[in-house]
Amino acid sequence: MCAAAARQGRGRAVVADPDPHGPWRRVPLGHASVTSAQEGPGTPPRTWSRSLFTSLRLTSLRLRLVVVFSLIALTAAVSASGIAYWLNREAVLTRTQDAALGDFKEAMQDRVAALPRQPTKDELDRAARNMAHGSQGYSVVLIGENPDGRTVVGTSELDAFTVDDVPASLRKAVNKPVAEKSDDGADEETYRLFWQREVEGGTPYLVGGTRVMGGGPTGYMLKSLEPEAKDLNSLAWSLGIATALALIGAALLAQAAATTVLKPVHRLGVAARRLGEGKLDTRLRVSGTDELAELSRTFNSTAASLEKKVADMSAREESSRRFVADMSHELRTPLTAITAVTEVLEEEEDSLDPMIAPAVRLVVSETRRLNDLVENLMEVTRFDAGTARLVLDDVDIADQITACIDARAWLDAVDLDAERGITARLDPRRLDVILANLIGNALKHGGSPVRVSVHQEGDELVISVRDQGPGIPEEVLPHVFDRFYKASASRPRSEGSGLGLSIALENAHIHGGEITAANSPGGGAVFTLRLPSGEGTGSGDDAGDGGDDGGTDQQAKKADR
Repeated sequence: MCAAAARQGRGRAVVADPDPHGPWRRVPLGHASVTSAQEGPGTPPRTWSRSLFTSLRLTSLRLRLVVVFSLIALTAAVSASGIAYWLNREAVLTRTQDAALGDFKEAMQDRVAALPRQPTKDELDRAARNMAHGSQGYSVVLIGENPDGRTVVGTSELDAFTVDDVPASLRKAVNKPVAEKSDDGADEETYRLFWQREVEGGTPYLVGGTRVMGGGPTGYMLKSLEPEAKDLNSLAWSLGIATALALIGAALLAQAAATTVLKPVHRLGVAARRLGEGKLDTRLRVSGTDELAELSRTFNSTAASLEKKVADMSAREESSRRFVADMSHELRTPLTAITAVTEVLEEEEDSLDPMIAPAVRLVVSETRRLNDLVENLMEVTRFDAGTARLVLDDVDIADQITACIDARAWLDAVDLDAERGITARLDPRRLDVILANLIGNALKHGGSPVRVSVHQEGDELVISVRDQGPGIPEEVLPHVFDRFYKASASRPRSEGSGLGLSIALENAHIHGGEITAANSPGGGAVFTLRLPSGEGTGSGDDAGDGGDDGGTDQQAKKADR
């Protein structure tokens, strides 16, 4: 730190000028340490935000907003606190260090440089005590050679600070002279003031040392930095409390902001759900001119447009349904007359001219097909209008299936696997329509024998119809219950109306059941009917009047995929 220089022409040694690059020079050695306060409470915490995001399952927008606000506030507060702590720490330690080293330098100039070149121990002790009694409150060790040539040591306090307490690296730096140019350009050796900080027993200390030029004594000082460390610890606690308060404030602010932002979003979500439930008159109250208000206006505009389009589509659908119903109803009267005529012609077929008989048979067949189509169309319109009703009764399933097969003369072509005693509360006429369509389709497209099996799975009644045919192509399976669907576009005409399976599915739905189609691993198609064993979903007070008489045996005889 300071060095004594013997200037030519002067009678006594004086302290050399300080380092031109700064007032003091720090020892660049590995074991020079800093105070514990530097690495203590004010040290910024390590990055933990990534582990926080990893451990939390952020599923709520409100939670994400609060977490983001809190992290931003925490980052800002920690950064500000860390910078403030570091600046204050450097200022406190630099001020204390400069004051102590400056006082030590002056004391070496005024007291040690004035000692004889070969002082006694008493002279060194007295000079050390005088130096230690200054305002900075540090301990001093002075080392010199007495007139006998022996090394003598003077201390300001016995056993408080000794030569052994001085780091070896500092002693080596202090005792190593530095070559500098004198005023006349000649090279001369000088000594500088060196210092370093170290921690001993958890207490930080400042250790400094220099040597008087010309063979004068060497001096070392030791100053405790514990008061400064306590002040810095108090500062760190204060900054930590301020950071915690800032974090709490940020969380509250984020909660308020999230409430302000998410309340319109919540209202928008409720409105969207109501819109999805079919309440197309749902609208949002719009206030303000911000982005959320613009979003509400867009929602209202979209809802109004959707309501108008749905109303138009409903009107067109209602018009189409009414047209089909009216057309079917109007066709029934002439069809009834035509059917009566064809029945007479069919009875007289044997007595007709052989040239006319094929034409008569064709007229009879097509009249029946047209009559079935009209009946099916009327049944479909009832389902679409929601006027189809159930007439429930306790039905023995085995007896019902046997009656359906027997009425259509299918006993030899169908194998029935059903135990008697399995009953369910169903509409027997609609069940007959379902069974006739499924079994008839199996016989037409898969051939005999058709296997019908019945069993119960919990509260469900399961009826399976399996044929022996090649099965249903995979691309056709999703469409087998579509109305008027044809598996081959090149063969648009078939014996059926294309409504049989669709009507069967609607009859299953009105019972609260379902029909599925699949291919059996062993070959052939399998249609599975699942119906609840208890009460159906429809009303049981249908009178069976003309409004719902389309499900006769004529409907059930159609089996068209």
